[in-house]
Amino acid sequence: MFDILQSDIIVMQELKIQRKDLRDDMVLLDGWDAYFSLPKHKKGYSGVGMFTRNSACAPTRAEEGLLGFLPSPEASGVLYRDMDEEESIGGYPSAAQLEDLGVDDPTALDAEGRCLILEFPAFVLLGVYCPANSNGQRDDFRHGFIRALDCRVRNLTELGKRVVLVGDLNVNRDEMDGASALDDRRKGNISHEEYISTPNRRIFNQLLIGGEVIGQRDEGREVGLLLDTTRHFHPERRGMYTHWEQKINARPGNFGSRIDFILVCDAMREWLKDANTQDGLLGSDHCPVFVDFHDQVALEHRQVQLLNLMHTVGTSINDNRQTQLAPALSAKRMQEFDKRRSIKSMFAGASVKVVQPVANTVREQEIEQMDMQVERLAEETSLPPITPVQSPGAFNLAPAGSRSTGSAQSQTSLQPVPQLKPIVNLKRKPPVETSPRVMKRQKSSSATQSHARPSGQQSLRGFFRSASGNGASEDTTSASTFGASIGQINNRLPLTISIGELTAGDCTSDGGAIQTNNSTLEARAVSTADTASPVPAMSERSPAPEASPTNFEARAATHHSWNSLFSKPAAPLCESHDEPCKSMQTKKKGSNQGRSFWMCARPLGPSGQKESGSEWRCGTFIWCSDWGGGKK
Repeated sequence: MFDILQSDIIVMQELKIQRKDLRDDMVLLDGWDAYFSLPKHKKGYSGVGMFTRNSACAPTRAEEGLLGFLPSPEASGVLYRDMDEEESIGGYPSAAQLEDLGVDDPTALDAEGRCLILEFPAFVLLGVYCPANSNGQRDDFRHGFIRALDCRVRNLTELGKRVVLVGDLNVNRDEMDGASALDDRRKGNISHEEYISTPNRRIFNQLLIGGEVIGQRDEGREVGLLLDTTRHFHPERRGMYTHWEQKINARPGNFGSRIDFILVCDAMREWLKDANTQDGLLGSDHCPVFVDFHDQVALEHRQVQLLNLMHTVGTSINDNRQTQLAPALSAKRMQEFDKRRSIKSMFAGASVKVVQPVANTVREQEIEQMDMQVERLAEETSLPPITPVQSPGAFNLAPAGSRSTGSAQSQTSLQPVPQLKPIVNLKRKPPVETSPRVMKRQKSSSATQSHARPSGQQSLRGFFRSASGNGASEDTTSASTFGASIGQINNRLPLTISIGELTAGDCTSDGGAIQTNNSTLEARAVSTADTASPVPAMSERSPAPEASPTNFEARAATHHSWNSLFSKPAAPLCESHDEPCKSMQTKKKGSNQGRSFWMCARPLGPSGQKESGSEWRCGTFIWCSDWGGGKK
């Protein structure tokens, strides 16, 4: 995924995980550092993460929380706001500002995992996930969070630091950034001025450079500080949304809102190269937003490489970068991931060759050879004496010292060599003799035969066998005999698998054979044991019920009735497109909560309304309780 984004810093919001959910593939990424701010109390709630490419940037400090009320792992539990100025990022709201913000519990606000801050030599990066509008249930908390965000950004700017704000702010600027803005105004019967002046939107617009503010600005917010990078490059573009509601399948029709932003301070305006949305990347109800900076930027009336501003002074970012210890908030420094490497990095590193020491003098080599000979001699002398066994068929060439030389030529004599016994390996222990395994005594066949077998059906063959008159066991017969007609078999078989249902056409009975227009089923009787009870002839048995087309029709009707009872009813067709509808359930509180209904399966169009005669969702609506499944 990171290769697709082609970014050096990636910020994610709404992770909805806990620390125990972090895996190796989230933390131990080759060439990347990971930072997380996760909720401390609520499970599967909010969460912000940042990933930085080691070859391009290296943060000097890292903090979580917006107000600095969380303990710092760097300073052994000291709050971020209580650390020394040289060790902290700074810009924390003062006591007077906290009282003005109206935040009841600053620690609880920071503990929700909604803000992560990294400081680079070039700028301070804030990744945030602002609270959403939860039907008015947390309006005070949401308003306090965006006020605290505005306060922290202004305090950092007063310290002379460049600020970059990235994240899901859950608020749009004006009607251009929301497809439903006009409908919301019409339903609420509010004007444009009232829409722009809603509490959260008013604070957000006062933080932006060029944000629309109705009336006089608030005290302490006289000047806008951050530039909307996406709108800066596309000032008149409409439909530039970053979020779409999944419940109504609004993304295909681009009925959404722009609530994800990358904001930079005015001092970085000339650094910008491009900014846009990536609405083609699917997988979430949000789409990524990116900004690209120039390689060379203006800093204090001179051009410098931005790459040199993204790491600590004194380190080389290119070929021979000096590796520095990441901030304590780095996920790689967590106890469960500390001093660990990924499998890929273990094999990617250059192999280290161990140089073996070499003998410096000839004397050392001679001593080593003598030691080896002494060890070999000690092994030979430890062997037991070998008893030779004469074998007339075993010969070998005599050694060179025993050869006899004549006047004319040398002759080599052949001497019989005793056949040696194989040498036993002294290190191997002799096998331990074990007593023979006592086999369990098997029961005699007579006892087995005399054992009484349980009553009932013992095999599939016994299912088709007629009951014997004298009550003798039928399993002793090697070959079963049976004679049956279709009616008898149907009486024994279940309703759903009876032969009568599997045979089509008229049936006629003729003696011992049952004939149909497709096949003939013959039932023959063969007796192989004297102990088996005689099988009565077909004429002596009770007359079989006659199979007729009426029986088949009745069984087919019963089968169809059961299927229709348990099968899912067919979906109705929508009015405009004549396509199957989809089933939904009402979740809005009221008398209809929990009821299911049918509606057009197509997505909403750009207008956000149901349309008739178009390619978008039509106005078909049918309660499931009113739909019988027969016709539209």
